[in-house]
Amino acid sequence: MKKTLTILGITAGIFLGSLGAVNAQKSKVRYADEQMELMNYQHALDMYKEAYGKKPNLETARKTALALDRVRDYSQAYTWWKTVAGYEEVTGEDYTQLLRAGILTDNFDEARSMVEAKGLTADSLGVAPSTIPQSVRKLKLSAVEGMNSSESDFSMIEDGEGNKYFVSDRGGSYPTQMPGIRIDGRNKIFSADKNDFTDRGYFSVYRQDKAGDISRVVSNVPNTMHLSDPSYAASQNLLFYSVTRSITKTKKNRDILVQPEIYYSKVGSDGKLEGFTAFPYNDSLGYAVMHPYVDEQAKRLYFSSDMPGGQGGYDLYYSEYDENMVFSTPVNLGPEVNTKGNETHPFRKDNKFYFSSTGHEGLGGMDIFEASYTPTAISGTRNMGTPINSLADDFAYREDKDRIVYLSSNRKGGMGLDDIYMAKEMYKQFLARVLDCNGEVITSSYLATFRDKTQGIMVPTARNGKGELTSQLEPESDFGITITKPGYFPLTDESITTKGFAGDTVKREYRLMPIPYQLPVHVDIVYYDLDKFVIRKDAIPALDKLAELMGKYSFLDLLVASHTDSRASDEYNITLSNNRAKAVTEYLGGKGINSDRVRLEWFGESQLVNDCGNGKPCSETNHQLNRRSELVLEAFPDPTKTYDIPQELKDMDFCEPEDIFVKIQEEINDIPTIYFDFDKSMLRSVHRADLERTAIMLKRMPNLMLYIEGHTDQRGDGPYNQKLSERRAQTVKDYLKNRGIEDNRLESQWFGKTKPIHNCDEVTCTPAMHQLNRRTELRVGKSAFGYTGRQKKVDTM
Repeated sequence: MKKTLTILGITAGIFLGSLGAVNAQKSKVRYADEQMELMNYQHALDMYKEAYGKKPNLETARKTALALDRVRDYSQAYTWWKTVAGYEEVTGEDYTQLLRAGILTDNFDEARSMVEAKGLTADSLGVAPSTIPQSVRKLKLSAVEGMNSSESDFSMIEDGEGNKYFVSDRGGSYPTQMPGIRIDGRNKIFSADKNDFTDRGYFSVYRQDKAGDISRVVSNVPNTMHLSDPSYAASQNLLFYSVTRSITKTKKNRDILVQPEIYYSKVGSDGKLEGFTAFPYNDSLGYAVMHPYVDEQAKRLYFSSDMPGGQGGYDLYYSEYDENMVFSTPVNLGPEVNTKGNETHPFRKDNKFYFSSTGHEGLGGMDIFEASYTPTAISGTRNMGTPINSLADDFAYREDKDRIVYLSSNRKGGMGLDDIYMAKEMYKQFLARVLDCNGEVITSSYLATFRDKTQGIMVPTARNGKGELTSQLEPESDFGITITKPGYFPLTDESITTKGFAGDTVKREYRLMPIPYQLPVHVDIVYYDLDKFVIRKDAIPALDKLAELMGKYSFLDLLVASHTDSRASDEYNITLSNNRAKAVTEYLGGKGINSDRVRLEWFGESQLVNDCGNGKPCSETNHQLNRRSELVLEAFPDPTKTYDIPQELKDMDFCEPEDIFVKIQEEINDIPTIYFDFDKSMLRSVHRADLERTAIMLKRMPNLMLYIEGHTDQRGDGPYNQKLSERRAQTVKDYLKNRGIEDNRLESQWFGKTKPIHNCDEVTCTPAMHQLNRRTELRVGKSAFGYTGRQKKVDTM
């Protein structure tokens, strides 16, 4: 009579041999030992426990603990290792097993105390908890609803139509209710109805359709016992899977091992499998081939196998295929992936490769790992950390197009023995590019302070490989960020929120703008009588204007640079110029301006504006130009201080600081207009002070351009007035050049009589109206102010 033996479908083959009757003369322990050798662990456990109950001893307790380790019932294993540790004859290896079981059950501190009570330490035994960080991604893990059962459920995948496939042994359980595991070792099957490895039914693939209805997928492979590890190839509508088949025992094959194999089938519209094809590198009597993952983009079939030539236990391989499903010779993924332990459940998404392993450093029994993928190499293997991994077994990692993660685990708190979990991003991602004025990403030297305003906590930030600012944000919260860098305006964004945000990543782009320290925004001059420092009446309007601006703009301070003419000694003139500077400070103090906002410089006669030096004949008018205090209103005057962008300038582009000058000049309308006598182009004495002030302004603002526009009144013909307006513009230009202003910063035009203030062709003009037409107008700005040439002639119409 033939006996049919079964094959495990996930990670192991089956030892085929006759059971034989139990020799009544053998002890229960020896009988249990035989069952362990046959990998009938559940049956062996029952026998060990029964034997220990009748006659407790160290050896039986140790064997019970080892059997529980084998079936990965870590909680009970820890209890039994504590029992072992209570015996006097306990060994160092026993204590090592106790500590390891303590790690897996989160009881390491208790286990360590027991070991230390015996005079040993965990360090001396070479056991310490693994230090595995949290996952880089902040994920919230939860069991998949409507799929898990009280039995084992794992390895979920999705086809191209939204149907899900997974593995389960929900076909029935048997009286011995012991927590089991996935089948990942060779096993002897005793029953055609159940798997003696777990005392439960065989594994099968189940399909959950889009409506949530679950049905069992039936294998067409003859004599299928276990059906597991589905992987779907959408382009050809193929389902790959692992199968373990039963083999009829004969006298010739009674001691062989039968291994799992990979097959693939077409999937019908109703989810049923149509036909089957074996993977050409199956060898059910030689080695296991299982856990297929079909990578359609790379046209590779990844799988796990203990075929000869591997690194250790089960290794990961790939076989390339073509459009006719012709497979190449398998390639081992090498030592970066494979170890002396077992590597299983491969998966790839984009440039990342995922797998499970017992050989790499892990947190529990089997952990999930991630590596960098290229078509030519897989490198940089790292543990994915919590919550992906736990103290238990974690495997069958998948990730869909929406970055939702699926995995399987027998961790605590599950519904069954193995459960399928999904992990969604717990936090939203934050990605910001912090740019400089040239649009380049600033990668260092700035500080980002991120606040969760809803929860009242600080949020950590980091930089990615591109130097971009990253963080993870709680859902349904409001946030604020402040970015600071020495020498730059702080940048604050209070508009960040995840409330109602449906995307994955909140993106921002910021520009850090340098503080234009000591930026001149207004220049004036006040003059003094000979040998005096008293503020004259003609200086009061200028000083009152300064006091008004300083009162309005707190970011403005005043630089006072005072001078004398050349008459008197150098020492005397130094003191006199100092007194003149102090006089300005005192006047402004009377207007409410604190003296700490006024910076004083005094130069005596060392910086004359003309050739009126010692012993040189000079008119009183020219001497007067030297007896002066230059008044320069500076924005952001203290280079050691960090300023906020003033509210009045919130819309300004501080990457173009000249714009600030232009804005304030427009507000105070302070650029002078130079007037001329009838039919003259000579500079009036009264306007020399105006042009002195203009020259100081241009020296302080080297990036400014001055635009000079010459005009005449409307008396005389067009060509004559055109020439006259040119001479008037040139007069102003020459004066400023003599004061040290570069020619390329002075741009002139002349309009003749074409742009009068008063159109005297339409009205009868008074002498005062004619005077307003005889002028040269000055304007400041950048080179793109509206002119394209150095000098321009405007034709008279």
